[in-house]
Amino acid sequence: MNFIPLSIPNIGRQEWELVRECLETGWVSSVGSFVSKFEKEFAKRVGATGAVATSSGTAALHVALKMAGVEAGDEVVLPSLTFIAPANAVRYLGGWPTFIDIDEDSLQMDPSKLASFLEKDCVRVNGVLTNRHTQRRVVGVLPVHVLGHPVDLDPIFSLAGEAGLFVVQDATESLASTYKGRMIGSEGVSCFSFNGNKLITTGGGGMITFQDKKMADRARYLTTTAKDDPVEFVHNEVGFNYRLTNVQAAMGVAQLGRLDEFLSRKKAIHQSYVEGVAELETCAMVGESSWAQSAFWLNTMRLTDPNTDRKVLHKLLKDVSIETRPLWQPLHMSPAHEGSWFEDCKVSEILYKQCLNLPSSTGLTDSDLSRVVSVVKGIFS
Repeated sequence: MNFIPLSIPNIGRQEWELVRECLETGWVSSVGSFVSKFEKEFAKRVGATGAVATSSGTAALHVALKMAGVEAGDEVVLPSLTFIAPANAVRYLGGWPTFIDIDEDSLQMDPSKLASFLEKDCVRVNGVLTNRHTQRRVVGVLPVHVLGHPVDLDPIFSLAGEAGLFVVQDATESLASTYKGRMIGSEGVSCFSFNGNKLITTGGGGMITFQDKKMADRARYLTTTAKDDPVEFVHNEVGFNYRLTNVQAAMGVAQLGRLDEFLSRKKAIHQSYVEGVAELETCAMVGESSWAQSAFWLNTMRLTDPNTDRKVLHKLLKDVSIETRPLWQPLHMSPAHEGSWFEDCKVSEILYKQCLNLPSSTGLTDSDLSRVVSVVKGIFS
């Protein structure tokens, strides 16, 4: 019985050829033509003015938040149901993540919860927006576009603007998704990831996109150890060794050229799952909102029967060599972020218990896809 993984890379001939070119020319480090080529082509694809390639999506978040001005003791608002990286990035700077709940249908940050937090839980102290519970300064909002689906951005931009907060978007899972026809990454500052399980991959790596060239130049400076004189190695401030290598960038250029192919396959896989479980009353696939086009990075099934145990389903599928993955432990429950303030996050807790991500690799064959659907239907019947 063949193993069906959750989400693995799809590597073709072009990736091999461009990486081989790097190896043959010796340009394998963070200096090389493919780094700038990848940045330019990526920026063009998402509609950004500039892009800076980084060693990881987390590195991208760290630098973007530093540039936004996060300082020790500051709070940044983000959703509780997300991968831990954005919360970690806030802590790297001495700040504190503040967690709010998600929308039950889209699984994204709920703008109404942000509005409630700003209205009920914040006050102005000497003109500074302050969390009344922690007495810490609230400086920004970090919406995370999880699982390939975009966040409802307009009300978040509006609320943040009224409150004087920055917005940095975590788009690490949602390359090629669109919000009201606008490509994610085409507004403000956004961070992407090219980890091995993402829609496109460089093995590891990330990208920050900007609408301001000066900001992009600043990010490139910070991620190159803030080097002011490359000959004498003069550094006027503390920077980071966060640049993507030329070998990884070469792979990224090839992968980016296949983005439409990958996106089409992701959507076809989602549709197959929707049709496959349509007759079941005990589960349903998480879809896309009317204002969104999801990239369906991972296809998420929600269990609607309270008597169905998501952990049992995970084990039953594992026993027949089908890899699935639950959502993340809500971050307001995470021991790693004890001491962070959070608003009521009941929806996050419920969906954490009810949802399971199904195999979603772009290389998933129709035969394997049919087997997943068949096994799921067999379990529920």
